[in-house]
Amino acid sequence: MEKRIELERRGRSPSKITELNLDNCKSTCIVGLTEEFEKLEVLSLINVGLTTLKGFPALPNLRKLELSDNRISGGLSALTCLPKLAYLNLSGNRIKDLETLEPLRHLKSLFNLDLFNCEVLQIENYREKMFALVPSLVYLDGFDKEDNSEEEEDGEEEEDGVEAIGEGENEEDDGVVVEGEQDQDEDDDDEGGEEEEEIDEEEVEEEEEEDEEEDVALDALYKDYNPEGDDDYEVEEGGEEEEEDAVGEEDGEVPRGQKRKLEDGDD
Repeated sequence: MEKRIELERRGRSPSKITELNLDNCKSTCIVGLTEEFEKLEVLSLINVGLTTLKGFPALPNLRKLELSDNRISGGLSALTCLPKLAYLNLSGNRIKDLETLEPLRHLKSLFNLDLFNCEVLQIENYREKMFALVPSLVYLDGFDKEDNSEEEEDGEEEEDGVEAIGEGENEEDDGVVVEGEQDQDEDDDDEGGEEEEEIDEEEVEEEEEEDEEEDVALDALYKDYNPEGDDDYEVEEGGEEEEEDAVGEEDGEVPRGQKRKLEDGDD
């Protein structure tokens, strides 16, 4: 085990290591693991061959401890020096009775314990007794007191998180839609204003054209009209007679008045 620890360190100081994997390193007891690993949070000792936990160091920040598939049958009091231990896997060990597990009640942070494939599971009302023995427990062998699996609840939490995110996105989308609608309304107002201006201009142009047409029509009506009355027309007719008389004189004809006098003289 010491050689394996040295290998896993890779030249790093023990005080800077937070995770340590010593699986399958083969040792019957803890050797080389000291309190220098003060920041260690995760330690895995699967299938090492441990028969005892005697000499387990005090690791103030250890949260997760894997001890499955060993030959541990007692001595769990060595783990009471782990105040932050939350997850403990003792599955596949030689734990036969509840008295062996009694020291775990002192682990106030322990909420997940796995004893799968241990003989203690054969005890009548094993689950009820274990939850009573370790009050801080939430999950025992992967299930809570109501037999809800840890995986199912984790999945539900993830789904709830996804739904919450989705709702947040929908709200943001709604906000964008509202802004878009607002912009559209503004555009519609602008377009409506422009259309009204165009309509007003067209109406003004039409009115101007109508006024021009009326002026033209009136000019046409009064073009040949003489405001002084019908006398001008008589004058014009008289003028025509004078012109005829003048023409007659030029042709050698005697004017009507003189002709009548001549006829009277002859008489």
